[in-house]
Amino acid sequence: MGAMAILRLALIFTSISLLAGSSPSPSPELQIVTAERRIDLNSHIVKVFLTLKVENIGESPASEVLLAFSPTEADRLAVVKAATVAGKKKKKSYFPLDVKPTDLDDGPNGTKYYLIHLLKPLGKGEAISLEVLYMLTHSLEPFPAEISQSESQLVYYRDSAKILSPYSIKQQATFLKTPTSRVESFTRVVPTDRANTELRYGPYEEQPPYSYSPVIVHFENNNAFAVVEELVREIEISHWGSIQVTEHYKLVHAGARHKGVFSRVEYQSRPSHSGVSSFKHLLAELPPRVHSVYYRDNIGNISSSRLRTNFKKSELLIEPRYPLFGGWKSTFVIGYGVPLEDFLFEAADGTRYLNYSFGCPLAETVVEKLTVKVVLPEGSNNPSAVVPFPVEQRAERKYSYLDVVGRTVVVLEKANVVPEHNSPFQVYYQFSPVYMLAEPLMLTSVFFLFFMACVTYLHLDLSISKNKQT
Repeated sequence: MGAMAILRLALIFTSISLLAGSSPSPSPELQIVTAERRIDLNSHIVKVFLTLKVENIGESPASEVLLAFSPTEADRLAVVKAATVAGKKKKKSYFPLDVKPTDLDDGPNGTKYYLIHLLKPLGKGEAISLEVLYMLTHSLEPFPAEISQSESQLVYYRDSAKILSPYSIKQQATFLKTPTSRVESFTRVVPTDRANTELRYGPYEEQPPYSYSPVIVHFENNNAFAVVEELVREIEISHWGSIQVTEHYKLVHAGARHKGVFSRVEYQSRPSHSGVSSFKHLLAELPPRVHSVYYRDNIGNISSSRLRTNFKKSELLIEPRYPLFGGWKSTFVIGYGVPLEDFLFEAADGTRYLNYSFGCPLAETVVEKLTVKVVLPEGSNNPSAVVPFPVEQRAERKYSYLDVVGRTVVVLEKANVVPEHNSPFQVYYQFSPVYMLAEPLMLTSVFFLFFMACVTYLHLDLSISKNKQT
């Protein structure tokens, strides 16, 4: 009873705090005719699909549409994408739109905004359909925070039954999809309906700007809460025919912490009831035509992995030395090589560029800090990176075997990475083929000098006095 009372008070104070701030005047030019939000809670990465029909009710054309997020959502946002929709049903066409964060001083209670740039201005009386996708990380809170080996994992999800928007919404509805039909409790905001694994809030009509009605859903989620605290990917380019990729992982199970002792006998004899929220294997999607694949940790090579390859992709199923329960960690390294001609190309002006995937190969995984290091061949200059989303960039220098001046390393860093970031990026650089002769000439010179030293030594007389002939 005490916990439920605290939750009710939290909802009341959250609602009061959102209404107490000075709300900015809503834009008189736009209104949302219909809005439908679908929240997928099947994974620990919350996926939100938002469908909007926006109408221009002003006199002047509008070329931008604002999206509003609460401060908590803004801190956990990993991806925000938008597209305009043309046509109906099977003949629908999607045109991606540019979405960027923006700052507005009059947002209530720290509301954060993203700006959608339309392909063409929306005239008076015109309407446009928009599809928005955004993903949230660390939004599911395990409750209870600790569970035993035989218990299922329950989590809290906090949101609003009504869509937070700077525009008035004529009609809206929100749908939440849970992994199973086991829902311990949920906040009721009339009208509310629940059927099997789907929970619906709405429809609500004629809602003013910045309407907010906090809700909490307590449900079962036993999917793998795989979080990589730090991932360092090193991509080393060799113009002699191969690209070597080395990935260093620090993995943790970010779900409810495990309490009590671990029984491997019970875990193996009752897999459907024991440790249902743990995970003992992960799937890594690697490029096609990989070779020299290895998977090891601090102890040594781990043989419990399986590699399947085809002409489109390669799948590496890895299994740590022990199953991971809530709070448990694992550190390991994955390495492999790929053919040079599949990922390194040359532009018309002679500039060479690497085209490779940016994100984490592990499926349904959140990376808190991702560092991608592209090691260019010695002698490369004028490097530049093109990434489809904001990242931090810097340059380093690395010395390897037979290097004289060292190799340029392009370092790209990004936080809060999800599978949606597995997009190609490019690193451009200039390279003279003369530098490819540096190492062979160096080895040839060393062997030649060694040979000359041996010849000189054999023909050198180091004796103090010559022997007399008898």
